[in-house]
Amino acid sequence: MSVAAENITLSGKHIRLEPLAQRHVDSLVSAAGNDLDLYRWSPVPQGKDAAMKYIDTAIAWRDAGMAVPFAIVKLLDDTVIGSTRFWNIERWSWPQVHPRHGSQMDACEIGYTWFARSAIRTAANTEAKLLMLKHAFESWQVLRVCLHTDARNQRSRAAIERIGGKFEGILRAHRMAADFIPRDSVRYSIIAAEWPAVEECLNQLLNRA
Repeated sequence: MSVAAENITLSGKHIRLEPLAQRHVDSLVSAAGNDLDLYRWSPVPQGKDAAMKYIDTAIAWRDAGMAVPFAIVKLLDDTVIGSTRFWNIERWSWPQVHPRHGSQMDACEIGYTWFARSAIRTAANTEAKLLMLKHAFESWQVLRVCLHTDARNQRSRAAIERIGGKFEGILRAHRMAADFIPRDSVRYSIIAAEWPAVEECLNQLLNRA
């Protein structure tokens, strides 16, 4: 089954990740809250037109087999508090005799992650990463999950390192930044062999939350 054909919903104790759809437009606008200072380093849609375009693009990527986008919903009151997605999905050309030949995917990236101000420093981000990494490593059986962040975004870098992301280096002028300059990206990864330890770390963080 291609990722475009999947209808993934991932649920935890605090949040639910549900397929991003146009019905989330108003909720995303509300979550973003025109809070430009909070999203200096992240491409977050501000206003209804931007949110519609943001969701249209995410769905087009999903239908092309390139991404799996989610709305992040707080279970307590069923409020949308942000968005995230699997993307940059890789399928390697394994030889036919190899056990991984025909695998659904071999590697992916978690990105386009942002939260409403009310969800910052709560269990939401930790649980979102736990749910997504668990699905990637245990359901899709990927070999690697990659995460990038703007080199200037110290809060994001600390959050990735806290959950066990391994620093791989800095990619210079890697992508367009949220402020429309060539962005230096800090690259992190988690590989399949590291997942059990990362899962334990994430569960400990959630238990302390």
